[in-house]
Amino acid sequence: MLKIDQLHAWYGKSHVLHGVAMQVGTGEIVALLGRNGSGRSTTAKAIMGLVEAQGSLLWQGRQLLGKKTFEIAQSGLGYVPESRDIFPTLTVAQNLWLGQKHSRQAGRWSQDDMYRLFPQLQARQHTEAGVLSGGEQQMLTLCRTLMGDPDLIIIDEPTEGLAPRLVEGVGQFLKQLKARGIAVLLIEQKLTIALDVSDRCYVMGHGSVVFEGTPEDLRQADAIRREWLEV
Repeated sequence: MLKIDQLHAWYGKSHVLHGVAMQVGTGEIVALLGRNGSGRSTTAKAIMGLVEAQGSLLWQGRQLLGKKTFEIAQSGLGYVPESRDIFPTLTVAQNLWLGQKHSRQAGRWSQDDMYRLFPQLQARQHTEAGVLSGGEQQMLTLCRTLMGDPDLIIIDEPTEGLAPRLVEGVGQFLKQLKARGIAVLLIEQKLTIALDVSDRCYVMGHGSVVFEGTPEDLRQADAIRREWLEV
């Protein structure tokens, strides 16, 4: 579905990614792990055309490199950035409407689906998004991206700053995505939730992939966890 090979990326003259290779299959949850500064978020931005990059980014056999971000999104990729980019002066319902895929064919998700997933959003559907709590804004960002009906969604640090009960809700949300056949590239700091929901995982360090395997493989790779993940 998504196949990345020899991916390099830069911020100005700073060379951040060094030959990253990974892939995400149909309906698969893949966790991308690593410490802050390891290159995980840059990988997501490179896929979405937000940073200068070279190499190969094949999406369903088509090259993404060189395409504009809106073209990449229209091809079936969704992106939930760590910054929770909502429209603060618009209501929850208006934010969801803006994310909706407008085509003759109905998407897999409706606003009612979003409200069933996160009842808090339904209760605040007429509230301006800027006054929502951090957790509610994260829910809204996830849901607005889903309204675009992506086949693969890249989610950057969805549990950052959330209360434990909301973290559990995000885990259930990710499993529901998989149940509907949506692939997920999950960038996450919390190792427990990442290993619980993912089919495979990659660990990054210094802009390169230093480990690839199943969650069970990583649980048994003590040296990898100590060197690249644990504080």
